[in-house]
This record gives sequence, structure tokens and C-alpha cells, in this order.
Amino acid sequence: MERLLVIKLDAVGCEAEAWINGIAVARVDAARPRAIVPVHEYTIAGANRLELVVWPRPAAAPPDQALPPPLALKADGLQSARLAILLPRAGNAADESASRCLAQLDWAPVAGLPYEAPVSVTQDVALPVSFPRWRWLDAPLAEPTPALAAQALALLQNLARDLAEGNIESFVGAARLRTDELAAAYQVPVDESTERLRRHLASLADGGPPAFLPLDAGSLFLRKLAGGRLLECLDASGEAALRTAPDAAGTSRSFPVRLAAVEGKLYVLR
Repeated sequence: MERLLVIKLDAVGCEAEAWINGIAVARVDAARPRAIVPVHEYTIAGANRLELVVWPRPAAAPPDQALPPPLALKADGLQSARLAILLPRAGNAADESASRCLAQLDWAPVAGLPYEAPVSVTQDVALPVSFPRWRWLDAPLAEPTPALAAQALALLQNLARDLAEGNIESFVGAARLRTDELAAAYQVPVDESTERLRRHLASLADGGPPAFLPLDAGSLFLRKLAGGRLLECLDASGEAALRTAPDAAGTSRSFPVRLAAVEGKLYVLR
């Protein structure tokens, strides 16, 4: 494809999160002040809701936990955050100077201005996309109940076990619907997209059998996305629940899983 639709998120002196159509796609902080993420698979024809959240709540806050009151803060004049939808040409840097900017949200309060966190800035924008209607748009709304969490935990534990044993086809099969839609989103043949996933999974064993971080009911959190049409599997730290233990270099490989619950079954849609 000639152009790639991306979200670029920048933050100075604060934490920020980017959402599109109710789905969190990027988070930045002092250690990682910039993120650039392709977002074809989260966009829809017509109006798309963009949201910039400054000082977002923890991603893995338990759903039954009462939310704390907003934090009363005062701007120092140095903090800022920006979310931009860019359309760079494939192979070019995703930069405002060399890309078409389709939308932009800014937060930069003047010094001394009081505000309450989290701060949310939203905008509806029509994007030049004509993708098929994604399955997650029609998934039923779901609540992260204990029963659903137990079902998701069993799925993740099975995937982790199979990957650790070198059975990559288990993950390939579970992610088939996601792989099909990602192929459509980025104009890649489905077979090519599937083989790319297989190669990625097979590379886990390059340095020996992969070891995955343990998963249990106490550490799994299901975050509602798209109003509950998707449930994101996170651990207590807000990271992807399915990920490898750090290697000797401290590197861990994550496998984000966003599920839809349909008639008692779970499907990996993103």
C-alpha cells in the first residue's frame, strides 16, 4: 500500500494515552515520550472518535474497584500532549513535516491553570478509509465477570503452554479471524499474513524453548474496550498478559490479545 494511517502520540512532562473508537492503541510517559502506531484495523467509514487522555488511570484497574476521585493538579506551563492522525507514504517517516495530518488533538495548559486528572480531549473525524466492516464492531457487549475471566485465563494458559512446547499452530488457529482482518486492513494476502505470523512465532524458539510468565486468576485483568465489545487481556502491571519472561538481555516478547465473547465462546479479534 502507498500510504499508512498512523496515530502519533507525544507527551512532555506527563503520561498520555491515545484512543480511537473506544480502543486504547498507545500509551506514553517520561521513559517513552513518543509512540507511532498503525491503526487501520481500528478505523471505520464515517466518523471516528479520537480521544487523548492525559494522566490516564491504570490500565489494569479491577472492574469492581471504585474509581478514585480526580486528582486536583496545577499546570506548570511545561507539560503538553499531542495526538495526531498522520498519513505518511509507505517507507517515509511518520512526521508532520512529511505527512498529511488528518486530525490533531492538543493539551498544553498555561502555567498556574488548575485542572483535574485524568484529562480527556475528544474529537470526531471522518477518515478516508473504506475497509470491510470489522467483526469487533458487531460483537456483543460483555462485562469482565469472574466466569469470563476464568474462560479467558484457560485460553491464555493453553496458548502459553502450546507456544512453549513449540506448537505454534494453536496460536495461529486462535488468531485466524484477527489475521484475516489484518490482511484486509493492510492489503496483504491472507496466506502471506498467516506465514508472517508463523515465522514470528517460530522465532520464539531461536534461543531455546521460550518461557512464558505465569498466568493465574489473581494477575489477569480484562479491560473493556469499544464499550465492552472487546476485552483486553492484561496483567497487574497493565502489560499484555501473554508474554515471555525476560531473557538474558532483559527482553520480553508480548502477545496482545483482545477478545470478543459471543454465545459463550471467546474469539481473538485484535
